[in-house]
Amino acid sequence: MASTRTPVPPGVDGGDVVRAASRPRPRRRWPMVVWTVVAVLVIGAGLIATARSGGGDSARARLAVIAPAAPGGGWDLVARESQQALKSEGVVNNVQVVNIPGAAGTIGLGQLADMTGQGGTLMVTGTVMVGGIIANDSDATLADVTPIARLAEDFEVIVVPGDSPYQTLDELLEAWRADPPGTAIGGGSKGGTDHLLAGLVAESAGIDPTQLNYLAFSGGGEALNALLANTVTASISGYNEFADQIEAGNVRALAMGTRERVEGIDVPSLGEQGVDVELTNWRGLVAPPGLSDDQREQLTDIVTEMVQGAAWQDTVARNRWKDTFLTGADFEQFIQAETARIQDIATELGIGA
Repeated sequence: MASTRTPVPPGVDGGDVVRAASRPRPRRRWPMVVWTVVAVLVIGAGLIATARSGGGDSARARLAVIAPAAPGGGWDLVARESQQALKSEGVVNNVQVVNIPGAAGTIGLGQLADMTGQGGTLMVTGTVMVGGIIANDSDATLADVTPIARLAEDFEVIVVPGDSPYQTLDELLEAWRADPPGTAIGGGSKGGTDHLLAGLVAESAGIDPTQLNYLAFSGGGEALNALLANTVTASISGYNEFADQIEAGNVRALAMGTRERVEGIDVPSLGEQGVDVELTNWRGLVAPPGLSDDQREQLTDIVTEMVQGAAWQDTVARNRWKDTFLTGADFEQFIQAETARIQDIATELGIGA
């Protein structure tokens, strides 16, 4: 069937999505909520078509990688870095990245869970999605898809604007204790790593986490804009989301979200400053449910070859990630343990749907 490209709703990466031809419609301005629904339906349909046309059962012939977020964020970065590494190493030459944003990745997760037996698709997942499933009371969970591999960990950082009066973490915490509702903390999705870390730091500092004034943004770009506009007092995200602005002096890094100092990053850790809290953002890949043993083995082999290649090793070093590669039953057990851990944290902090 011939195909054509239709107008792409805001926030959707239309460059990698091919849509079936349809009759021209009059131009109109649709409300944002309508665009969002259309985006999910159109992308989901296009993705399923992409996966089903991927050379039968061979993911090596054609592979779709879902970034369950808008372009520009951490999941999108992992998806596109994977795309480039797979291509440059010759593991898979035809790789498409498809963005399905919304609800801490759970909209994309729901789409993937409906693609039973489709062995030509992978989706990026991680800590944010585990928390998002809980916070959004998602019908789809990671138990509904096929674990393939954990790739790496990304480190969180707490930052303030470059012109902020707070020079240290202690100064920020002192002001935060004095006025919890008036201290807005920005970050990613509700229930995600940024949100959970904000709650843990608040609790450790003697601040009631249920009083946390947390503003959730759809990506690091929006969180950065809010920070620079002084819409929020401080922001939390992956270090790479803010690295350029930190180096330029537009943003001041107060603490890494770890107990020990991160090698190669000249920012003190939470632990060094008396806050006994650590939360990292792991990234991994999952596939649709109902795969055959051969399909699952093929996807695992593809990802293993990618991770062992020089291109991916350069990606890990360049993005200051920590290589935590894990596959098979070990990765399944990790997801189960991580789900229980994040559930405990969310319950403790009063985070839920």
